[in-house]
Amino acid sequence: MDDSTFSVRCCIAGGGPAGIMLGFLLARAGIDVMVLEKHADFLRDFRGDTIHPSTLEVMYELGLLEEFLKLPHQEAQLLTAQVGEFSFKAADFSHLPTHCRFIALMPQWDFLNFLAAHATRYPNFRLRMEADVTELIEEEGSVAGLRARTPAGVLNVRADLVVGADGRHSTVRRLARLEVQDLGAPMDVLWMRISRRADDPEQLLGRIDTGRIFVMLQRGDYWQCAFVIPKGGFDAIRERGLDTLRAEIARLAPYLKDRVGELADWDNIKLLSVAVDRLRQWYRPGLLCIGDAAHAMSPIGGVGINLAVQDAAAAANILAPRLLRGPPTLADLRAVQRRREFPTRVTQRIQVLMQNRVVGRVLASDRPIRSLPWPLRLLRRSPWLQRIPARLVGMGIRPEHVRIPARAAPADQMRP
Repeated sequence: MDDSTFSVRCCIAGGGPAGIMLGFLLARAGIDVMVLEKHADFLRDFRGDTIHPSTLEVMYELGLLEEFLKLPHQEAQLLTAQVGEFSFKAADFSHLPTHCRFIALMPQWDFLNFLAAHATRYPNFRLRMEADVTELIEEEGSVAGLRARTPAGVLNVRADLVVGADGRHSTVRRLARLEVQDLGAPMDVLWMRISRRADDPEQLLGRIDTGRIFVMLQRGDYWQCAFVIPKGGFDAIRERGLDTLRAEIARLAPYLKDRVGELADWDNIKLLSVAVDRLRQWYRPGLLCIGDAAHAMSPIGGVGINLAVQDAAAAANILAPRLLRGPPTLADLRAVQRRREFPTRVTQRIQVLMQNRVVGRVLASDRPIRSLPWPLRLLRRSPWLQRIPARLVGMGIRPEHVRIPARAAPADQMRP
């Protein structure tokens, strides 16, 4: 196999929301960047597909929002839930101080394809698919690049900065020997698709009842469903049989009773092992981790993709001026963690609290729910309180904005 070598200012491992957004922002700022994605495409189901107002605001600031919203999507201005027999509005986004006061429900691959298409218009942006990172290139205690396996052979990329944006099972953070703090999670999630009909009720948070939690996200002609189970409980679910699981789903969402047969075998059901963790230190000389590689989030609130985009925006704002001149210093990398660690910690604290006080207790109980806990009763009765979870979920603790000017023009806008 022939080796090939490239030299760039920044090499990003991982073509998810954090990696593609950071690559796009840096290329737009005039920085030579390469993104390595180990898969052949972005088409993987059961990923985070909720695009929140904070991310839509970034798209607006990039001048891409109008075009982006032409892609097929659904818009949720309200999140509703049913606990036992009690239905209520959990979050109302209509009062947010953003251009989009809703959550856009869109397959993540459409989001990534859109960003990648716009990024590749810049001549200083390169995206290499099927490039699986295997090694860090290190010199004198500093990371100086990446080595990846590709169908064409070994790819060597030398860079002033390596960014690990390769997800919760990050190869980069493992190779960099960065310490991970595990915050724990009492649950796993079974993901599945069930067809949707026009007369199905709108239901965007799902059902909590008698030891079970079932979440449904509308995807046009089908529901993307999440059946929450106790951590490590998948083998027990399988032992009880697929018929038992179908019956549980039909009990929680009776209008799906005649469609649960679409779950023909266990291949139609995917296990997501939930993890909540974060790095103690997100960086070392020549290297930075962002997104899930720096902090794996619980699926509660669906905020993972949006924190990843916020990380990318903050990293670009802080690092782009330095990368235009040369390698970033440790102080520059520390500044990114300092900027993003507080919102990460607060969000994870809320998620862990919800996991332990709500999810864990529900999954451990076999009692029917006869009444709502007092916080939910208060939320149900006070519409203005519904703005608080909307703010936390829709905008986050510290929403980021695009601060760096565009110093490069897309190739199709350059004058001959």
